[in-house]
Amino acid sequence: MGKMILVLGGCRSGKTSFAESLTDKYVSKTYLATCDPQDEEMRERVRKHQEQRGAKWNLMEETMEVEKVFSSCEDDAILLDCITLWLTNLLLDEEDPLKKTDKLIHSIRQFPGRSILVSSEVGYGIVPENSLARRFRDVAGLVNQKLAAAADEVVLVTAGIPQVLKK
Repeated sequence: MGKMILVLGGCRSGKTSFAESLTDKYVSKTYLATCDPQDEEMRERVRKHQEQRGAKWNLMEETMEVEKVFSSCEDDAILLDCITLWLTNLLLDEEDPLKKTDKLIHSIRQFPGRSILVSSEVGYGIVPENSLARRFRDVAGLVNQKLAAAADEVVLVTAGIPQVLKK
């Protein structure tokens, strides 16, 4: 069984850059992207992210069945970016995110390499005004708790500064 690291942070906190830096020593590594770009602005964001990462990554794009990537990947490390976009996809498809998280954790435990998961910390804001947004916030908090409990390490990135929460 490999090592699992959960990297949390707010939007534009530097969490993805930090997570990517944790893979510097690995030659064979997979970037597992969960985004399903629905508009031109998001497609441009994805393009810029791919350009910044360069060709040193194997890219897997999977919006729903992320656990299958961990089950089949032969690389030394997988960086999943990001959990909260994955949760959005699951909620919009009316899947049960907590059951899917249990499957993901099981797959990660079977993966022999390093697993790095990026997730947004969304619980610092106000209570959203609509039920879907409230459900998303609540589910994201519960999923982050499950992942943090299963992780070997948890790091919170704030303003580009990583703070180790669990080691």
